[in-house]
Amino acid sequence: MRKAICLTTALSSSAALTVLLGSGTASAAMAMPDTCPTQITVSIASHSAYFLPGTTAFKDGRGGKITVSVTQAKTLSATLSASAEVSVSDVVASAKATVSKSVTGSVAVTVGHSYEHDISAGKYGNAQYGSWGYKVNWERIKENGNCTSTVLSEGTATLPVSSVGWRYWETSS
Repeated sequence: MRKAICLTTALSSSAALTVLLGSGTASAAMAMPDTCPTQITVSIASHSAYFLPGTTAFKDGRGGKITVSVTQAKTLSATLSASAEVSVSDVVASAKATVSKSVTGSVAVTVGHSYEHDISAGKYGNAQYGSWGYKVNWERIKENGNCTSTVLSEGTATLPVSSVGWRYWETSS
């Protein structure tokens, strides 16, 4: 759609140029190509922060202190709701360019990381180890030869980043 807007602007400018310079330049100005390169791209339509859990959630309390540690390794991988036309690597590459350079297809959860947190009186403390990543909405787009674009497919993906650690929250029960 952006290319179509740019072409319209260019044609409007050509028409203005024709009026200003006369018909001698008009044929040169109007000799612009009416086609655009045809290509297929994967684009990230929107994104939001998302926690990808790597372990079971730990719960302790009422009140006091929660102490947790990771003693196992796990790999968190990007997931994709898609047809066969889009690969995880296409969405990861697009998100790496437009969302964050730290987006990756998978990340290993580190073994041996411990965490301690005070729990508010009367509450339960919860902790879970994982990766802070992104949930993205992606589109596979065909740029057509007539300078329009067509959405071929779309979906969502959860993408981990290389940052891992504990997420903490409290509950009443």
